[in-house]
Order: sequence, then C-alpha cells, then structure tokens
Amino acid sequence: MYVRIFLAAGLFLTLRGDAATVPPQNQKVAVLELFTSEGCSSCPPADVLLQQVHGKTTQDGQLVIGISEHVTYWNSLGWKDPYSAETFTTRQEKYAARLADGQPYTPQAVLNGRVQLLGSDAHALQEALHGEAAKKSVDVTISSVDVQAQTIDLRFAVQGLAQGSEKAKPVEIVAVITDDTDRSSVLRGENSGRSLTHVSVARLMTTVATVRGDGEQRAHLALPSSLHLAHGAQHLVLLAQTTHQEEILGATSVALNVK
Repeated sequence: MYVRIFLAAGLFLTLRGDAATVPPQNQKVAVLELFTSEGCSSCPPADVLLQQVHGKTTQDGQLVIGISEHVTYWNSLGWKDPYSAETFTTRQEKYAARLADGQPYTPQAVLNGRVQLLGSDAHALQEALHGEAAKKSVDVTISSVDVQAQTIDLRFAVQGLAQGSEKAKPVEIVAVITDDTDRSSVLRGENSGRSLTHVSVARLMTTVATVRGDGEQRAHLALPSSLHLAHGAQHLVLLAQTTHQEEILGATSVALNVK
C-alpha cells in the first residue's frame, strides 16, 4: 500500500509501506547521506526529512537508506556534537570538491554519491530520487554476520559488476555502522534548549574490501573500544562505491544482533 508523507518543504513524496531498512534481494536501493550538525540551526529540518524517508520505498520501487553523518566544523561554535567525527567531515569535503565547487555546507545531502542538494529541500530530493530510478545499479547482499563485542565478520556478495576484464573498474565496499536512533538535549550553540532526534546515525565508516567482479567475499571489521554495540539498536550498511568516492552502485543493510 502506498502512503503520502508530508515533507518539510510542503510537498508530498509518495512512499510505500512501513520503515524497513533490509532490502529484499534485487530491490533497487537509493543511499541518501545527510551531512549535518547539532550546532547548526538550519539542520533540524533536514534531520526530520531524513527521518521521514529513511527505510521507505518510493513509488518507483527504490528503498531509501539514509545515513546521518555529523561533521566537526561546527564544534568550536558553542556546542560539540557528540556524534561528529573527522571521518564524516573528510567524506563531505571529497564530495564537495566534486559536486559542490569545493564548498561543504550543512545541511548538505548527497544521493548515491552522484547528486548533491540542500538536505532540507524535499522538492529537490523528490526530483533527485526520480532521476536516479533509471540509473544502473548492482545487487549487494549479506549472507552472514558474526557480531562479537569488538569485531564483526561477514560474508557478502555483489552481483551485476562487469567481469572478465583486466580493466574492470574496482569497487570499494564501505561498511557503515549506524545507530538506529539517537537523541540529544542541546545545551549551547545555535540549537540551545532544543531536544534533537536523529535516525541512522553513522558511528563508524571504513572500507573493508575492494572487488572487481561478481561473487561472494569475506570481510573482517575491527571495532574501536569507544564503540559499544547494543542489541537491536544498530545496523550495518554496506555500500558498493566506485573508487575516489564517486558513485554508489548499490547498497544493503542488516540489523546487528550482539551475542
């Protein structure tokens, strides 16, 4: 069943079903990265828009997997964002160099590594999703995940890449661990006094493999001691992204169940 969800810019984006971030096999995935900060007063509307679309399926069949990436350059302006990390600042800078004339800003969204837009602009997001629907993608699946306190071992497969060519373009497999939901009571800065809610908050992002063709692979992910997994509260997202942080060809997501 399709439902219409009211979006921040006063538009309606037709989405289907309840939130579900584990895509069925062969379902096309759209990855929406939001670069945000709790120190930025313009960011809460973008955080809300991400909440509204994350885990939903568009009318043309794309499952939207959102990733909230908190940057660090607002941290010296009154409030240190507890979810911020230089990893995400650097990732945004690379996107900005290619997509936004070298000018990172918040809230900035990047769809499938190809299209950048204002993170709170529902109309631009609707148009970008429509434009991405016909683009070629690959199928990424996770067959097993062994979660321990500080390590994750997984088996995954990629289908749909060119094979049998020495010149096949390599694809990086980027693993992202996200908190399903985070909340903050901001005490200082531009959002002082506000209670903020975030979804799919990136806590770790790292490249775990490079592939040139289809097939099953194994990967080992060591977790920093500062990252504590909680049963049923995080997801592992795998992105298949061409090198130099260009287009995202496919993605999948699975809930992490700590033993």
